[in-house]
Amino acid sequence: MRGKFVLNGNALPEFRHQSEAVIEALCRSFGMEEGFSGAKPEDVRKSISELDILPEKGIGFDKAMSLVESKVLPDMLKVSLFGIMAHLHTPVLVESIAAETIIAAYNQSMDSWDQGPSVTEVEIALIRRLARLYGFDGNSDGTFTSGGTQSNLQACLIARDKAFAKLGSDVRKSGLRDLSGKLRIYISEIAHFSFHKSAHILGLGYDSVRCIPVNSRMQMDVELLEKAVDEDLKAGFVPCMAVATVGTTDFGSIDDLEAISRVCKKHGMHFHADAAYGSACILSGKYKKRVENLRLCDSITVDFHKMFLLPVSCSCILVRDAADFDCLSFHSDYLNREEDEDDGYDNLVGKSLLTTRRADCLKVLMAFMVRGADGLDDMVTSMLDNARYFHDILDAKDDIETLNEPELTSVVFRRLPSVKGADVNEFNRKLRRWLMHEKRVIIGQTALNGDVYLKFTLLNPALEKSDFDKMLSVICGFQPS
Repeated sequence: MRGKFVLNGNALPEFRHQSEAVIEALCRSFGMEEGFSGAKPEDVRKSISELDILPEKGIGFDKAMSLVESKVLPDMLKVSLFGIMAHLHTPVLVESIAAETIIAAYNQSMDSWDQGPSVTEVEIALIRRLARLYGFDGNSDGTFTSGGTQSNLQACLIARDKAFAKLGSDVRKSGLRDLSGKLRIYISEIAHFSFHKSAHILGLGYDSVRCIPVNSRMQMDVELLEKAVDEDLKAGFVPCMAVATVGTTDFGSIDDLEAISRVCKKHGMHFHADAAYGSACILSGKYKKRVENLRLCDSITVDFHKMFLLPVSCSCILVRDAADFDCLSFHSDYLNREEDEDDGYDNLVGKSLLTTRRADCLKVLMAFMVRGADGLDDMVTSMLDNARYFHDILDAKDDIETLNEPELTSVVFRRLPSVKGADVNEFNRKLRRWLMHEKRVIIGQTALNGDVYLKFTLLNPALEKSDFDKMLSVICGFQPS
């Protein structure tokens, strides 16, 4: 029995059996037409409560798998099927599921070369190729991360340490001292919340983050950015970083990269792009001009588990200057010895906030090789085309109000009730819940200036125009009781 604890020669028959059972269960589940069961929270809790999570004696794989299939899988979202359109939560490419199996089976760790020889070299090669894709030169670098939040935190760390160095202080050795309240980070008012969290973690505090209002296109108002920087300089603060969002979470809007770059150069600030959402746009021949100025940035957040359609989690941060990672360099005799690195053993831990780290680069490698540049172009372009089509058919309806034209794949709207004087916000709240539990369609909800809006995030390139015609019909069919 001991040989069956782990994947080795003795366990291969059992591994094959378990793998085939999982594949069969997935095929049964994904063979259904709907992406969501329509269950309410109390229904899901009841199903999970019926599981004996840690029995005194194990029940074996077959019984455990049967329970998972009957109690857990039915209420999991099948994000690749029609109707799951709420969040930046994507279907995944088939080959990336195969890659996940390889990643789990080999269980490499990306902190030192001797824990993942080939995948270390894969990540290095991929980072070089990505850097070229986004217009960086050979002096650039990057590292894979757990997601946009970690990538943004790392960018803030780099910007903080560079700013402290300009002030003559080595924050790694001396800490923040009395300088923490002097730094300023500039983001748009609809940028991701991770920058406030990062400022807290890094000892700068929420007050160090200045939120710049947006214009009618939901982009940072660059004139107001200039004004804010000038005000802070006069007040004795130190502007250290400005962030352009390339795909805001709600609206998919893209900040003016070139204009923000000019402000950063003028004031010596680190220029970061949170392109977690929109970075894949660079793959589309039709739409890549919308993001080509990412080449002007000092660092870029790229999320592969968004528009690249890879499984959670898979992200990276790219930096124009490899020396920006020096703030994370630390050598330990038990892990990343300098003598090994001098002899060509690359230990990636020196670039990362993490130590133990999965070989997520393998998912990107598989997808890139399987699809090629032409296949990825078609995939991304179809998603953006779908967003434009759906926006236009919604906008053509007299009782539907769209908020902004999509730059990526977000379509924001609200339906206007036919009853005069009805509460529009409550009407749309009820519409979203009705779609979820009665029509088994999950869409997003947000607010602007106190008004409730609904949101589709269209990240499924397999959908056709007829699917959006059907969705419009469903939306128009709602009548509150």
